[in-house]
Amino acid sequence: MILINGKEHEWKEHLTVQEILDMKKYTFPKIIVKVNGKLIPKQEYANVLINDGDEIQVIHLLAGG
Repeated sequence: MILINGKEHEWKEHLTVQEILDMKKYTFPKIIVKVNGKLIPKQEYANVLINDGDEIQVIHLLAGG
């Protein structure tokens, strides 16, 4: 199992950050992703593998005024 924004999800082998974003339909233009508290650069989303037990945070940035 993995945690995505505090909710349990089934883990599968070779799962990447990009696959999680696609699976959860996160399409916001400004997103921050952390895996176990470590910030993942956008250009690495397709390369970073998720391990069983990992905690993923997906944060949508909003502009305010």
